[in-house]
Amino acid sequence: MRIYTRTGDEGKTSVVGGRVAKDDIRVEAYGTVDEANAIVGEAIAYLDGHEQRYTDLISDLTVIQHELFDCGGDLAQAGKKRDYKVTAKHVTRLEEWIDRYDQETTEIKRFILPGGSAISASLHKARVVTRRAERRVVTLSREEESNDEVRRYLNRLSDFFFTVARVANKREGRLDVEYERGSDVFR
Repeated sequence: MRIYTRTGDEGKTSVVGGRVAKDDIRVEAYGTVDEANAIVGEAIAYLDGHEQRYTDLISDLTVIQHELFDCGGDLAQAGKKRDYKVTAKHVTRLEEWIDRYDQETTEIKRFILPGGSAISASLHKARVVTRRAERRVVTLSREEESNDEVRRYLNRLSDFFFTVARVANKREGRLDVEYERGSDVFR
């Protein structure tokens, strides 16, 4: 099988249900999900060599990579509603994971800046790209049919990345980087 097909040379790509422009909002949405998935892969690579401390997180991030691929597949469906892979149970499970990891962190009082350890920084990068993907999905859902659970999943996933970025700092013995110019905002 050849990697290149030349079918996209004119600025169009295939989605389930036809062909669209490569800058179509549907392509932008699932493309941004793909970008987030690549950053999750990068975060897993940062965990290489730290498996003892991060067995749980490596396992969860690997599940998330597969689910992000499912999100992209759901978003690539144009036209008539199909059977979607991402469901409410995925969102609920993310909430359970957030609650479990949050027990490891300290109380948050100020806004947190991305950083601390390299692992935490990569998880924050995954968080912000996931937020962008969510914004693209919101735009898509206003214009065309799409899986609402993907939007909910991405919303919760960015919260998951925020939480585990803080966990990574704690496990690495690093403090979260607090925003200094503000007062305590979380009580």
